[in-house]
Amino acid sequence: MEDIARDALWLTLTLAAPVLLAGLVVAFAVSLFQAATQIPEPTLSFVPKLIVMLLVVAVLGGWMGGQLADFARTLLTGFPALLE
Repeated sequence: MEDIARDALWLTLTLAAPVLLAGLVVAFAVSLFQAATQIPEPTLSFVPKLIVMLLVVAVLGGWMGGQLADFARTLLTGFPALLE
């Protein structure tokens, strides 16, 4: 049972990391730009992060779905062994 929990947490980290890292990089770049130009516009920090994160999901969505489907398939085929 611990193996399933560990695998689920690892899968969650693996699927969330590309989206979160892209958002982090864009947020850092936008904050540097805002600090350099002294433009305190909150929309300037939100919209680029949203666009980049959606692009990452669009590009990697098939891979993410495949990983999730593989985990679900593994979990469902191994389910009878959990009841023993």
